[in-house]
Amino acid sequence: MKNKPQLSAEQQEELIKILKTRFEKNPKRHENIQWEDVLKKLKSNPAKLWSLNEMEKTEGEPDVVGYDNKTNEYLFIDCSAESPKGRRSLCYDRAALNSRKEHKPVNSAIDLANEIGIEILNEEQYRYLQTLGNFDLKTSSWIKTPDDIRKLGGALFCDRRYNTVFLYHNGAESYYAARGFRGILRV
Repeated sequence: MKNKPQLSAEQQEELIKILKTRFEKNPKRHENIQWEDVLKKLKSNPAKLWSLNEMEKTEGEPDVVGYDNKTNEYLFIDCSAESPKGRRSLCYDRAALNSRKEHKPVNSAIDLANEIGIEILNEEQYRYLQTLGNFDLKTSSWIKTPDDIRKLGGALFCDRRYNTVFLYHNGAESYYAARGFRGILRV
């Protein structure tokens, strides 16, 4: 397995400043979580910092949205208002990408998530994110699709319209300029 690139000390500090500012600006996303505790975890996980930086570079605006007591991990999710700009126009997965004969997108959502070192949100995580704000009012986001649906050629995506979160289906090989994906990273 290849080693992930790591950020320089300067890049780490710059990213941590961005994350701290976002954390302080959005306290409702992480009630009862202290920045100092998050910071300790971040500083002891350089590979996770690299992934968070990739989330940031693709305009995901990652923020802490919870803590998993069982695994002792903080949960970072893309909190950009719309699906991250640097992760749009992607079909769902490698099989979908390979099935396209022409006009192929540059990548797939699942492959890019793996490259970044994050997981694509599932429906429950997406719906939880929507309790923290209004996201994807103009865009949509692929979500983790159950195997039985994927085996039949489909994939799922969500968005928020009319103050309601909607779940839809599409062919996994489809891609649109307004559809990307949101990721989750455990630190």
